[in-house]
Amino acid sequence: MKHLLTALVATTALAAPAMAQNIDEFRIGILGGENAQDRLTSHECLKTYTEEALGVPVKLFAPADYNGVIQGLLGGTIDMAWLGASGYAKTYLEDPEAVEPVLVKINLDGSYGYHSIGFARKDSGIASLDDMQGQKFGFGDPNSTSGYLIPSIEIPEATGASMESGDYFGEVVFTGGHEQTIVAVNNGDVDGGVTWADGQGDWEDGYNSGALRKAVDAGLIDMNDLVEIWRSKPIPEGPIVLRKALPQEVKAEMTALIDGMYDADKECTYNISAGESLGFDPITHDAYLSIIEARRSKSN
Repeated sequence: MKHLLTALVATTALAAPAMAQNIDEFRIGILGGENAQDRLTSHECLKTYTEEALGVPVKLFAPADYNGVIQGLLGGTIDMAWLGASGYAKTYLEDPEAVEPVLVKINLDGSYGYHSIGFARKDSGIASLDDMQGQKFGFGDPNSTSGYLIPSIEIPEATGASMESGDYFGEVVFTGGHEQTIVAVNNGDVDGGVTWADGQGDWEDGYNSGALRKAVDAGLIDMNDLVEIWRSKPIPEGPIVLRKALPQEVKAEMTALIDGMYDADKECTYNISAGESLGFDPITHDAYLSIIEARRSKSN
C-alpha cells in the first residue's frame, strides 16, 4: 500500500507538514446503511490514506443514524462525510455555511444517479405495489433520500394514498437504516421496504452498487429470495461534503485524494463507494436544488 499512498499524496504539491500546522486531527463521518463495524472496516483504507496525506491522526465515526453524521457536520465535530442527497439538503437548510459538496460517486455508465428500490420476498407472492396494500412496509431512516424522502413522495403519487399506517399500507415502520430494512424484509419482519441501488448490472448481484450489493457481499441475503416491486425515478447521488470552515489547503488535499482514489486503489474505491463504480467526480450545490426543495416542502 505504501507506493499507492505515495502516489496519492503526490497528487497535489501540498506536503503533510503543512497540513499539521492547520489542523490537529481529521474526522470522517460514515452514514448508516450497514452495521457500524462493517462501516468502519470498509473505510479503514481511507483513514490510512488520509493520515498519510494530511500528516495528522484521523478518526472514523459511524453513528447509529443519519442524523448523528448531520449533527456532527453542523456542530463542527465531523470534517467530511458522504451524505445522501436528502441528508445534504437537511444540512444545507439548517446551515448553508456548514458544508460544501465537492465530489460525487460515478456509476459504471458515467451517470451519477441511483434509485430507491422497493422489494419483497419472492415467496410472499408480492410482486408490485398493488400487492402491498394492507401489508407492513418498512422505511429506513427519516433522513435517507431513498429510504424515506423520495418514496414518501412518489409512492403516494402511484397509490393515491398517504404513507400513514392503515391508509394504503397496513402498517408503516422505520427500521433504522438500509441494512436493517433488507434484513427485516428477508426475515419476514416487514412485507416490503425500500433501499438504494444504482439499478445497473444484475439483480442477482444486488446490482453494481448500493445497499443490496453490500448486503450480498456481507453474505446477509441471497437476491434470488427477493423481488423488486417498485423503482423510483432517478435520484442524484449524494455528495461527499467537507466542512466549509476547514483550511482551504486541507479541502484541496482531501478532494484530490478521493478524486484520485479510483486510479490509485480500486479496492478501496469499491469499499467506500458501496460497490462497483468509476470513482468520484466533482459536483456542486446546484445538482441538489430539486432535492433541497423536496426536503423543504416535506418540512412545511
